[in-house]
Amino acid sequence: MEANLKEVFAKVIEDNKQRILRICRAYASDKEDQKDLYQEVVLNIWRSLPSFRNDSRIDTWLYRVCLNVGIQFSMKLHKTRDNRVSIEGINFSDDSMQDQRDEELEERTKQMYACIATLNDAEKSLILLFLEDLPYKSIAEISGITENHVAVKMNRIKKKLFNCLNK
Repeated sequence: MEANLKEVFAKVIEDNKQRILRICRAYASDKEDQKDLYQEVVLNIWRSLPSFRNDSRIDTWLYRVCLNVGIQFSMKLHKTRDNRVSIEGINFSDDSMQDQRDEELEERTKQMYACIATLNDAEKSLILLFLEDLPYKSIAEISGITENHVAVKMNRIKKKLFNCLNK
């Protein structure tokens, strides 16, 4: 590989690490699955980078890679989920000194991700892009649907999430 390609790859990962992690969190609730998905996304970015043609912005391309890998991972995870036991609810550390506001924020974040997990893959992709503060125009480019259709779908998704959070 060219040294330039390695530099571009390192910069893309560095600049977008938090973004990739947020997408991974939406497609995998278990911490270990999130780490596995992150590695899978990074590997796919590495494999796909040489074929990036600059037809779109690198951010748009990156989102497509992340979302596609997330959807594939999610489908694979659902197939194997029945054979696994989760220990997510067990607390192995002493958090007794943690500030209550942090706990409340963490709980609300967990609830939001749980509600996002109930969405279908297309809806999940759109809301994740929206939560990244992307304008509808960019979301339309990434998802391949019209900007108007993005707006309609986002209104429906927001209603679903609102209903889910208020149960």
